[in-house]
Amino acid sequence: MVAKTLFGFEELLEKELVQLGAQHVKKGVRNVAFSGDKGFMYKANLALRTAIKILKPIHSFNVNNEQDLYNKIYAMDWSPYLKPTGTLAIDATVHSDLFTHSLYIAQKTKDAIVDKFRDTDGQRPNVDLKFPDLKINVHIDRRKCTISLDSSGDSLHKRGYKTATNIAPINEVLAAGLIMMSGWDGQTDFMDPMCGSGTMLIEAAMIACNIPPNLMRKEFAFERWQEWDVELFEKIEESLLGKTRDFHHKITGYDKAPSAVAKAKENVKNAQLDDFIEVKHEDFFKTQKGGDDKLHMVFNPPYGERLNIDMQEFYANIGDTLKQNYPGTDAWFITSNLDALKHVGLRPSRKIQLYNAKLEARLVKYVMYEGSKKGKYMNKD
Repeated sequence: MVAKTLFGFEELLEKELVQLGAQHVKKGVRNVAFSGDKGFMYKANLALRTAIKILKPIHSFNVNNEQDLYNKIYAMDWSPYLKPTGTLAIDATVHSDLFTHSLYIAQKTKDAIVDKFRDTDGQRPNVDLKFPDLKINVHIDRRKCTISLDSSGDSLHKRGYKTATNIAPINEVLAAGLIMMSGWDGQTDFMDPMCGSGTMLIEAAMIACNIPPNLMRKEFAFERWQEWDVELFEKIEESLLGKTRDFHHKITGYDKAPSAVAKAKENVKNAQLDDFIEVKHEDFFKTQKGGDDKLHMVFNPPYGERLNIDMQEFYANIGDTLKQNYPGTDAWFITSNLDALKHVGLRPSRKIQLYNAKLEARLVKYVMYEGSKKGKYMNKD
């Protein structure tokens, strides 16, 4: 199988797969290949935090032109996967100078499959882009074509707990990956001071409690497969639930927009995590850390892509608030406004290159020391 992920998360996903018990794990670019049985495919979809899709390759071959592609797909036996009266959807990715149009490749693949059924059964499957019985992925890299079954369906970032979002919501897989990269292990208090619709808070709580991220999903694509085994799936779900753990710290979110606070509370409630998460209507720049315990902070400040704010002043305020009001804090945030970073006025102890959607971004870490080290380490650049 192949688990797809975001650029920069390959190592996290590789580690997750190894911990979950995958065999023959091999890291690629934006993906990790592995092997496992049907039950492990169910488990991977339910439990992986940094995977976007789990694909199951069923055939690969070299292709020389469109007709060659059509002939080779037509030659495959599709009956184990789809009934003549079923529905299908095809998604193609192409990296090749021979083939340049992914939609055309998807169309050609569909033609070959439906023609085959029409010729052998006198009936043909229909296309259903929303709820197909079988979702097929065609991947062409130069001349090598791999045909896979998409076991996930909708992207795995759609966890199922979000009914409310704000104007620039962070993708759930991205949020989980950032939190894992920051080393958060549920052993301290956690805060997102600009929490928006609450994604970071919910992902942090699920990591702390070892709750599988995709328990709330309405459906996975494999539930429509001919070999769907509901008893096995329920057994795996139960075994994952048996591995959740207690959490004895606080997770807090602030947002200065009342609408964001309301949305975050709604999403936290949907995720059934209100026991662990508190969301407050606060302007981060007017707050300070409560108590002396260590605080772990991960957040996604506005980039100015969709929000009208003075970036220089805004990022300078982030630096000042951290420095003056949050001693004993490890603060991580992601931004794709690389110019604005210069105005934070603190030296990051780590910088990691990532992408947020198509935007190049940095995940940065600032360590706010207690007491005497403060003066030594917090000199402005």
